[in-house]
Amino acid sequence: MSAPGTKRPSAMRGFVRIDFWSIIMAVSLAVIGLMLIWPIAQVLILGFINPETQSFTLDNYLKVLTHPYYLGAFKNTLIVGVGGMVGACLLGVPLAYCTARYVVKGRSLIATLAVMALVSPPFIGAYSWIVVAGNNGWLTQQMKALGITMPTIYGIHGIILVFSLKFFPFVYLMTESALRNINRSFEEAAENLGCSRLERLFKITLPLVFPAISSGAILCFVLSIADFGTPSIIGRDFRTLSTIAYNQYTSEMGGPPTMAVSISMLMIAMSMLAVLLQRHLMGKRRYTGSMTNRTAPKECKGVFGAAIHLLSYAVVALATLPIVVVIYTSFLQTSGPVFTGGFGLNSYARVINEVSDVIVNTFRFSLIATIAITVAGGLISYIIVRRETPLSGILDTVLMVPYVVPGVVMAIGFLLTFNEGSLDLMGTGTIIVLILFIRRLPYGVRATSSVLRQIKPSIEEAAISLGASPAKAFLRVTVPLMMPGIVAGAMMSFITAINELSSTLLLYTARTATMPVRIYSAVLDGEFGIAAALSTILLVSSGLCVFVVLRFSQSKEGAFV
Repeated sequence: MSAPGTKRPSAMRGFVRIDFWSIIMAVSLAVIGLMLIWPIAQVLILGFINPETQSFTLDNYLKVLTHPYYLGAFKNTLIVGVGGMVGACLLGVPLAYCTARYVVKGRSLIATLAVMALVSPPFIGAYSWIVVAGNNGWLTQQMKALGITMPTIYGIHGIILVFSLKFFPFVYLMTESALRNINRSFEEAAENLGCSRLERLFKITLPLVFPAISSGAILCFVLSIADFGTPSIIGRDFRTLSTIAYNQYTSEMGGPPTMAVSISMLMIAMSMLAVLLQRHLMGKRRYTGSMTNRTAPKECKGVFGAAIHLLSYAVVALATLPIVVVIYTSFLQTSGPVFTGGFGLNSYARVINEVSDVIVNTFRFSLIATIAITVAGGLISYIIVRRETPLSGILDTVLMVPYVVPGVVMAIGFLLTFNEGSLDLMGTGTIIVLILFIRRLPYGVRATSSVLRQIKPSIEEAAISLGASPAKAFLRVTVPLMMPGIVAGAMMSFITAINELSSTLLLYTARTATMPVRIYSAVLDGEFGIAAALSTILLVSSGLCVFVVLRFSQSKEGAFV
């Protein structure tokens, strides 16, 4: 018997108390499981299935790892991945050093242009370089008139060029932020010990910013090996894993796409190994320093100052050249697919008359996905930051998966998952919205999480102690304080959603085509006028979103990385 005055033990003691956030946790895990884990598991499982006998086999992966065709694509993928990463570092690190250590006039403009280059789709860069340096590009024609034969833009060097100029802002923005936070006493001590400027750079400065450089470099590598549009447009006969995975899937439409999924799993393995390698390198040594006594940018004059400014402006000028080319060519007069000289609005008239539906589809699908990301991202970020449990830790880790899974892989997973029974979404706009949602959800979660970590829990606790429910305290107190992160996450999600190509290319139909898909097909068909007009609409939309992010984000350019 219980002693007088004591409460009887509850029969439910030991069980998890069901409250608002427990329900949100359960729903979040269910959504992530259905839309992320299950499609990828489908891809993984199918790779071990014999398409004829439906039995377990390793032949699919053995073929991928031994056949010269697939090994060649694997080698090509490594080359463009490493090449894009190295090129991005060669551009991003010097630019970051110049703008962080010296007073460069127009630094804000340089950062803004770098961000614009970052948010524009890679395949637009590929298309622009064809217009500039293709077989009939204006620069090619000018050089030919002078008797100079330019090297072709098509092939491996063109792909690496596009990737380097597209992805270097990751390295630049991360490295510049790290360089500005270095304690200058480290470098001053090395100088007092007789180290030259070059020795200080390699022995002190670069090791202190290595985590930032390596993080940006790994992002460049992962995005380079996952990109489909660029090697498809300017690769010609140069095949990568992403392009042959797409080709294998389209050629296996009559049966199980076993080879396509085997190739896809190899792409995932490459991305994961790159991330693990970076963590291993960072774990071997400590790269830490005090964030006090920061280095102040120095004035630079004369020839040295001119060289610093020239380097800084030259890098961003090359990176934004595709944007300028696209906008310029969109206003050229055309006769069908041919530019005839002079300026006009022919391309935009053709867009309105012939493909206005793809504009509507793009904004409708992306807006619906962004609203869902905003709501889900805010709720999930609260669980991750405030509810520190094993399940929330798992959720946080799983949300890293969309960063390393190529779009082609996710598209194949969706095609395997949502193709029968009550989950048959093939050919609908819903499947486009869902894949945009799950691929861009991490943007919303990361943006709101970073802001939420700066909000003291005592503010919500005070509201609850005054009688508000946890849900009401979250909506009335926490959400208004999270608004900068919510807006930044929503805008970044929308930018990347309207520019998505690799995952939607396998899922669209004539009714659900989007602007990136139509641009891709227009470039392949030589319809450069329509491609330029649609690309300009995408770029202007992205630019407006960038403006909103810069207005609402406390960390300005850093919000994009």
